[in-house]
Order: sequence, then structure tokens, then C-alpha cells
Amino acid sequence: MLAQMFTDKFNDKRSSWFASSSEIFSRAVLNCAMTKCAVCVGLLAMAPAMVQASALEQFKSFVATTKSAKGEFTQRLVKADTTGSAKISNESTGTFMFARPGKFIWTYQKPYEQLLQSDGEKLYIFDKDLNQVTVKKLGSVLGSSPAAILFGSNDLDKNFTLKEAGTKGGLEWLEATPKTKDTTFDHIGIGLKGGVPQAMELHDSFGQVSILSFTRFERNPAMGAAQFTFAAPKGADVFNN
Repeated sequence: MLAQMFTDKFNDKRSSWFASSSEIFSRAVLNCAMTKCAVCVGLLAMAPAMVQASALEQFKSFVATTKSAKGEFTQRLVKADTTGSAKISNESTGTFMFARPGKFIWTYQKPYEQLLQSDGEKLYIFDKDLNQVTVKKLGSVLGSSPAAILFGSNDLDKNFTLKEAGTKGGLEWLEATPKTKDTTFDHIGIGLKGGVPQAMELHDSFGQVSILSFTRFERNPAMGAAQFTFAAPKGADVFNN
């Protein structure tokens, strides 16, 4: 699904994320909490189960109250090497902005430039080096993909089973497991702090983990629909799938 498209970028640049929803989308798409937290200091001092429950409540509040957002991201791929040790590779950085449901601009800036953009109906993938645009119907791409968590509607219980996953690295974590079998992701971790997602871990069926870290996360900035209208760069080859 949509977030797997982001993951596949690490493995094959020419394969033009957070891509099972075409050739990329079919392989492994984007197939990428929060607060009015009603938990007081007293509750945070209580049993761990209560702390974990607060993470779920914060996440649901984030999804329900965050209609748009923008920020920066770092993406890394973690996989086991020949000795079985974890190896981090293929770091990418860039910016994102989204307006629910389904409108977003996800821009890879380093180590090379690529754009994933949706106007809510179609997904446009622009590879600057190839000067090529691939167009796909957004359709159910978001669905049970990790991208639905950031970009989709707030009907997450329809597509995911959500549960608390404890504390790690100073973040409160949730685990989201897709209900559909038509996905290459076993589960998705969402790390929360201060009312917003700080990280996501995308665990695929090949034993790889794509880690997304978010910074400069700004909730509900003013955005217009025209910001998400895509215009193909001059001279670019356009392919409709």
C-alpha cells in the first residue's frame, strides 16, 4: 500500500512509498497522535496499563482533531545483515504536508529528489532524475496502509486493530495491525509524545523495518485544496496506471 511505496524507495530508486498500489503498490504503498489528552499527572503516576491506555486515547484524539499538518521527516531502513545484526541504511530526508482525507505532498529531498502527491483522487509520483510522472488512482490505496494513519480518514478501527505497545525511547507506542490480508506489512508501530506522532516503524513481511522520524510537526495549519493540485513539470513524461 501507500507506505510501502516509501519503503521500496530504499531498495530501487528506478522503481518509481510510505508500493503495492501499482507495480510498486502491487509488490510489497503508501503495502506511510493527538491531544486533548484527558490524562492528568495523577493518572500518569498510576499503573503501566493506564499509561499505555493513555497512548491509545492520545492517538485517537490526534486523528480526530488533526485535519491538516506539515513537518519534516527522516526515513531509514533497518534489516539484518549476514551475521544477523541489525543494519541501518538508505537514509532519506524531506518534508510533508497533508489535509484529511487523502490529500498530501510527500517530498524526498536527499539523497535524491522525488515527489509523491495526492489531490484526494489521484496519486502522482514524480522522479526528478528521470523527469517522469506516474499517475495512479488513489482509490483504496490508503485503506489499511500506514499512510492511512497520517493522511486518511479517522475510521481507523475499520482497517486496523490497535493496541498499546508500551514505552520505548521516551515515546509511548501503539501497534496497528492491518485487518486485511492484502498487505505486505505485518504491523506498524506509532511512537507518540507531546500530543503528536514522533515516529513510525513499518514492519514488513520480509523482516525489514522502515523507520520514520518526524520533526517540526505543525498541526492544523491553514491549507487550501489548490495547494494539492498537481501540475506536471514541463517536458516530463507522464504515465497513467
